[in-house]
Amino acid sequence: MTEKLPSYGGQALIEGVLMRGSKSLAAAMRKPDGEIVVETKLLTGIYTNPLVKTPFIRGLVLLWDSLGIGMHYLTVSANLQTGEDEKLEGPALYLTLALSLTIGIGVFFLAPAGVGHLVMNFLGWSSWLSNVLEGVLRLIFAIGYIWGIGKMPDIARVFAYHGAEHKTINAFEAGADMTPESVSKYSLEHPRCGTAFLLTLIILSVIVFAFLGPLPGIWRYIIRLLLIFPLASLAYEMIRFSSNHLSNPLVQIFVKPNMALQHLTTREPSLEILEVSIIAFQTMLEQEQIQTAKAVQLAYETT
Repeated sequence: MTEKLPSYGGQALIEGVLMRGSKSLAAAMRKPDGEIVVETKLLTGIYTNPLVKTPFIRGLVLLWDSLGIGMHYLTVSANLQTGEDEKLEGPALYLTLALSLTIGIGVFFLAPAGVGHLVMNFLGWSSWLSNVLEGVLRLIFAIGYIWGIGKMPDIARVFAYHGAEHKTINAFEAGADMTPESVSKYSLEHPRCGTAFLLTLIILSVIVFAFLGPLPGIWRYIIRLLLIFPLASLAYEMIRFSSNHLSNPLVQIFVKPNMALQHLTTREPSLEILEVSIIAFQTMLEQEQIQTAKAVQLAYETT
């Protein structure tokens, strides 16, 4: 029986890649002068809490922490490119993050809800039809947004690093040599991608919101905001389940839209970009092995 490999993941940074395991993470970033800078971090605190193993709770805990870690290293990678004089930090950083989050919630959740509400009130549509319209608009807005920003050269380059992250993990899981030339042959798609999570969350919201009855005024928006959390938790569990059962024909059908959407958020990486991704992955793997060895040694000493 083949031993099950650990589930590694990561994300694209600005001129870099973040790779994470169960005990540590590593971020590799290329500076403007060509030097590759690597930072590592042990995953302690919440990652040792039983909550991270509790179904339907672990998703929210890990997603929230991953958002914080991801934004931290995105900021680090951006500051490496701009230099000391243009660093984004302190109040300016927090204001930017808050504004981005507010705009995201407004555009992808509240605006479609508002359109559905107007259609129900002024065109006489049923609450069910207006909720379906709301969900369809949410899906169109999300896909349109991803497609649109992908046309920007800077974002397209980030998407190339995203593609490199996928190729690197796919190559490792296939047991391939971890060289840029070898890794370049592997797929841009991966079932545990955050894009898959996003699409699953949106489709779940379409289904659940469609069956909400007519809600008065502000409650239409409040209920939708509150439902984001349980829907995100369910989406996480669905992605986790599907990535562990890819041999199942029904699961293969389920993941096809998720995999297809990844073509909007990835680009073919150059060998130089793959080099950064591989360094991030190998550094993370080394840290994982060191922490595992320390845990074994500690268990031996305490017995």
